[in-house]
Amino acid sequence: MLMAHPAVLRSLAQEYGSLELLHADRDNGALRKRMDDLAYTLCISTGTSDVDTALIAARHRLPGARVEDDSLLGG
Repeated sequence: MLMAHPAVLRSLAQEYGSLELLHADRDNGALRKRMDDLAYTLCISTGTSDVDTALIAARHRLPGARVEDDSLLGG
């Protein structure tokens, strides 16, 4: 499996998190489409099948990540 560069994973995860804060998943337009595209790209980049798992996998590939670190997970 190809591995995405940590900077790419960080960018994807940050943008996804920002859209999540804006509740873009409730939007019917471009924001929702972008969020769906980011989720798909995160899944492909991490070899996972759902966005929550992809965010966890991305987090673990970032420099300085600890196994117990769940800072990208929502409350």
